[in-house]
Amino acid sequence: MLNRYPLWKNLMVVFTLIIGLLYALPNVYGEDPAIQISGARGASADMSTLDAVTEDLKQNNISYKSVAFENGTVLVRFNDTDTQISARDILNEELGDKFVVALNLAPSTPKWLQSIGASPMKLGLDLRGGVHFLMEVDMDAAMEKLLSQQEETFRTELREAKIRYGAISKTKDAVEVRLRDAEQLNEAEKALEKLHPDMIFVEKRNNVLSATFTDARLQEIRNYAVDQNITILRNRVNELGVAEPLVQRQGANRIVVELPGVQDTARAKEILGATATLEFREVDSNADLGAAAAGRVPAGSEVKYTRDEVPVVLKKRVILAGSHITDASSSADEYGRPQVNISLDSEGGSKMTAFSRNNVGKLMATVFTEYKDSGKREESGKVILEKHEEVINQATIQTALGRNFRITGIDSQAEAHNLALLLRAGALIAPISIVEERTIGPSMGQQNIDMGLQAMMWGMLAVMLFTLFYYRRFGLFANVALMMNLVLIIGVMSMIPGATMTLPGIAGIVLTVGMAVDANVLIFERIREELREGRSPQHAIQQGYANAFSTIADANITTLITAIILFAVGTGAVKGFAVTLSIGIITSMFTAIIGTRALVNLVYGGKRVDKLSI
Repeated sequence: MLNRYPLWKNLMVVFTLIIGLLYALPNVYGEDPAIQISGARGASADMSTLDAVTEDLKQNNISYKSVAFENGTVLVRFNDTDTQISARDILNEELGDKFVVALNLAPSTPKWLQSIGASPMKLGLDLRGGVHFLMEVDMDAAMEKLLSQQEETFRTELREAKIRYGAISKTKDAVEVRLRDAEQLNEAEKALEKLHPDMIFVEKRNNVLSATFTDARLQEIRNYAVDQNITILRNRVNELGVAEPLVQRQGANRIVVELPGVQDTARAKEILGATATLEFREVDSNADLGAAAAGRVPAGSEVKYTRDEVPVVLKKRVILAGSHITDASSSADEYGRPQVNISLDSEGGSKMTAFSRNNVGKLMATVFTEYKDSGKREESGKVILEKHEEVINQATIQTALGRNFRITGIDSQAEAHNLALLLRAGALIAPISIVEERTIGPSMGQQNIDMGLQAMMWGMLAVMLFTLFYYRRFGLFANVALMMNLVLIIGVMSMIPGATMTLPGIAGIVLTVGMAVDANVLIFERIREELREGRSPQHAIQQGYANAFSTIADANITTLITAIILFAVGTGAVKGFAVTLSIGIITSMFTAIIGTRALVNLVYGGKRVDKLSI
């Protein structure tokens, strides 16, 4: 019999619609304004924190929807954003520096939907609100770091070449080597030129050899600093759980970062600006701590402090820097104490092996280093960064160390996890400062959503009225398929972890609506042609769907290829448009061809029909 679907095909259509509806449903419930309280520097909140938060809110007459302790954090939900912001200010003051109080948006999805993994769509910066940063890479600090490494490299190379030198120091853009006489100057110049073809060596007065980088090498250094920082920022934001960030280069030394859904700029700065890295230094055990703390520090050494402000005298020479760390993970040692397991690259492993083999029994310190905003600016407006260093442990070298070893002396397992995460994501090649920040409020995002939805609903209404008037009952089938298509797009967008809905994405859905109707128009017009040629209604339906399929497939496949290319090469808004367009093309083919055919078969299939309402 013509126009009858087998049972399995009808069940497939029903099953697909039910799945799409279930995963689209969380978007109806929306999100609650919330505050998330977590411990600073990796420490965890606990039930006492929850009690303190509840008490503070009650004392200040702040009403809240619910409060819960989840995964080491306290989550408080509110009915509106004004109450949320007031509560944030109060809790920041009451809880102090021991906790991070961050604004958040918590899904209101019921538990039964959460149990099947259903969650709302991720919304982009233009719809949900969030934080926009324009960050500048400190090229001067990058050059200073590179010159410091070069200074140490020259010392090692001249020592290995058995060339005696007076002193090696760095200036703003060069490394200068002071030799004893002209003969040694020539020997040093020949040896270093051979090892460093990317540097220019110039002889100066008083047997001083000055080394500067070539212009090509300087440009390479600048590009590497920016590109590597972009990669590290992406890794860091991804590991810390910020959904769908935009991190891209702007100009010679600037980076644009957009974090959708993040309302707390302070927390975002903490995530992005953290320049956590480690340095391993030898402890100067012969130094007098009292004299060193008073300012009398031995030559070649300097004083650093632990978190408890205990002074430690360290050799200035850095044994190993964090740039050689390839992996880091947290665990517990044999006594249950937190530790971080470090893996080094081959060069770092060689350096650590060489040092530890010759210094068994001596103390080696691990120094945690980060740059922070000083709150001051240069005359040009550039942010001045302050370097903060802290000795986190001192350990006796028991045996020669290799590429894998561990550091201990960390206060908590959570802090060890946090440190490992930042080290694994990478240390920034150069410090970065935030030169511009913009917070897009949820209200503006909601306005964009409302305007986008209005455009989509009015567009759909116009299309549905036209199809209903022009194609009658078949127009009704097309309208039902349109609604099915919209549900499936939202359901698929909610199911895909990396998919984000943006304002251009809504435009992609509107375009998809037009394309879905276009497919039905092609089918319905072919059915009309078959009827005009004298075929029976059942044969007209059969031939109409069969003959229109190839045309619909060709048109949609070419559009899908274009959408895939847009997604591959585009960024930001273009990518958001390409995602919804691609999903919409696939779902519209399903609903326009299979969905409407199922409805037509249900009404007309296997029946004696004299006339079609088309």
